[in-house]
Amino acid sequence: MGKPTGFLEYDRKLPQDRSPEERMKDWGEFHTHFDIEELKTQGARCMNCGVPFCHTGSPIEGGCPLGNLIPEWNDLVYHGKIEEAYKRLSMTSNFPEFTGRVCPALCEGSCTLGMHEPAVTVKNIEVHIIDTMFAEGKVQPRIPRKSTEKRVAVVGSGPSGLACADILNQLGHKVTVFERSDRIGGLLMYGIPNMKLDKKIVQRRVDLLEKEGITFVTNTEIGKNYSSASVIKEFDAVVLCCGATKPRDLVCEGRNDVKGIYFAVDFLKANTKSLLDSNLEDRQYISAEGKDVIIIGGGDTGTDCVGTAIRHGCKSVHQIEIMPEAPECRTAANHWPQWPRIRKTDYGQEEAIKLYGRDPREYLTTVTKVVPDEKGNIKEVHTVQVEWENNNGRMTPKPIEGTEKIWPCQLMLLAMGFTGPEDTLIKQLSLETDARSNVKAEYGKYATSLKGVFAAGDMRRGQSLVVWAIHEGREAAKACNEYLNQK
Repeated sequence: MGKPTGFLEYDRKLPQDRSPEERMKDWGEFHTHFDIEELKTQGARCMNCGVPFCHTGSPIEGGCPLGNLIPEWNDLVYHGKIEEAYKRLSMTSNFPEFTGRVCPALCEGSCTLGMHEPAVTVKNIEVHIIDTMFAEGKVQPRIPRKSTEKRVAVVGSGPSGLACADILNQLGHKVTVFERSDRIGGLLMYGIPNMKLDKKIVQRRVDLLEKEGITFVTNTEIGKNYSSASVIKEFDAVVLCCGATKPRDLVCEGRNDVKGIYFAVDFLKANTKSLLDSNLEDRQYISAEGKDVIIIGGGDTGTDCVGTAIRHGCKSVHQIEIMPEAPECRTAANHWPQWPRIRKTDYGQEEAIKLYGRDPREYLTTVTKVVPDEKGNIKEVHTVQVEWENNNGRMTPKPIEGTEKIWPCQLMLLAMGFTGPEDTLIKQLSLETDARSNVKAEYGKYATSLKGVFAAGDMRRGQSLVVWAIHEGREAAKACNEYLNQK
């Protein structure tokens, strides 16, 4: 450790984001970078503690699922050895430019320094390392030295699919990635807005993977315009990384009789596609311009909808959340090194506060009815506040009489998460599923009930984080490689 007392001498600092007033006017990324000297100072705060938890990757206790050796590259950054830090980071992480932008930083939640002081700025250091290496031309194609001539199909090009394809390609297999959309990237391309993850960053990595030998096939959905039987027959192994893309719907009076209600994933995808195709000039997106927007769901996707609606020029925006507001600090039941479930004001809320003078989130509130106008378009949203009761060990929301409210609304977005993977391909291949409708494949083995077919990411574990998807893609590739070596 280069600076044994660094954590005592320096405070946690992050580079100043672009101001809400500035960034609301465009679709550019809002995060910025420190200069190298300040980055060294932040790297010096890493304690190199005796038993670090930052890279444990435990579903219960937190930490990085990729096993990133964070203290090592923090120390290298402190000494100004950015290229060496990149080499160390690349040993465990396929795409630090993605996780460094969109990961909630599980590593920081379990940072030992975080027990008593603000955690080390791991995420910011990570993204600075990789962006510096790209800027200096140090990230070059890694061409596999030999080929096994074994052919593998990876279905889905989200974070798990790309990570899986990357590992399998480096192991010498001939990898083809199938994607049903017109661009590669899955969730990274169309599920996350440009201001949080610039699509040039995604395409830059895709171009690199293509130079390394991976074949990408777009506008092709296995099970629809490319038969599942053909994939099984033509390839030596198949890895399914199709995600958990079946959105959870809203159940309330009038839901099926009103126009103007959309799933958040459709709203965000159409916006990004139009942005990339024509800078929104083709108008092929769901516009929030001049509308009162109600978003159901208080998570990251809801926040992305807030930011997108504001950039469209919405009249107002509110997030309806049935859960209570998180506390300011950890509770006794949420001890370190677990991920801290505390209140967070994200970029979308910051922008709404600046624009409208208030936080858009409404907690402990649920929708009871949606009302159309004379043309059938949504006009009003009726809500009621709730309190959570313990009914025989199960917490359930109970409406509070007298708290009913009517909200004007011309656009409603459902950001309530996902219930599991779409089942067309699952049924065609007669794959076993678990109780939550995910593809059944044991963690660590990733093999499905059909020989030679593997599953990884959200399709196997359910809706989760980008970093867990990358972890699953890496591990499924290793399992698939073992299978291929035995053929």
